[in-house]
Amino acid sequence: MIEHKVMVLGLKETFIIRVLVKKLNDAGIEAKFVPATVNDINNNWNKYSLLTYYLESGERIAGEVTRFLCDKLMDIENDRQLILIGDAEDARIATDNLPGEYLYKVFHRPLDNESYIQTVTEVFGKIKEGEFKKRILVVDDDATYLSLIREWLRDEYKVSMANSGLQAIKWLAGNKVDLILLDHEMPVTTGPQVLSMLRADEETKNIPVIFLTGKGDKESVMQVVALKPEGYFLKNVTRNELLEKLGEFFAKRG
Repeated sequence: MIEHKVMVLGLKETFIIRVLVKKLNDAGIEAKFVPATVNDINNNWNKYSLLTYYLESGERIAGEVTRFLCDKLMDIENDRQLILIGDAEDARIATDNLPGEYLYKVFHRPLDNESYIQTVTEVFGKIKEGEFKKRILVVDDDATYLSLIREWLRDEYKVSMANSGLQAIKWLAGNKVDLILLDHEMPVTTGPQVLSMLRADEETKNIPVIFLTGKGDKESVMQVVALKPEGYFLKNVTRNELLEKLGEFFAKRG
């Protein structure tokens, strides 16, 4: 089980790292030093929800560790974040090789402990609210189907819902998502019309869209595919099938 704990990484457990771990513990935040090796990080991965890498002066993160962290942080099921601490130049070199989306903040030495602990608390709050999960907007005029899909996805994704195309367009004016699941056969403003409006707007044209359709015959499917969405799901898809397909979709997009 992933808990709200901090994994403090470094080449070795220096005095400064011991002080950092103690300050976290004194603030009521459970933290532990873990050597920055692939095996040690992997063995402890599922026990911690936040990583802090403390770079000693002149230290470079090993190439195999960098690659491992990139792979783990970019995994579809990941909602962990990384905080980096180090001298300005050392931190800059490290950040050039790490996925920026999951590098929550960089602190330069000497470390402002109060600011760091406030940031850790902030990250835990956001994890609890699902802020770091992939964001999906489900658009469908069927309230029952909307609720069902939300229930299926809520553990893995941050899910928002809209019961019409126009409501979705309005909501997207002030919110960002990683994917839209869009009902193809809606009244008033149809799925294809919504897709057309999304593609015509500079702010939304690059949001991937996957259609939801209740019609599985060849002619209907060809009509959906002709609109060039990122894909389509039949509405009789099972929960496990949907989660698997979404996982594959996000994995391909990196």
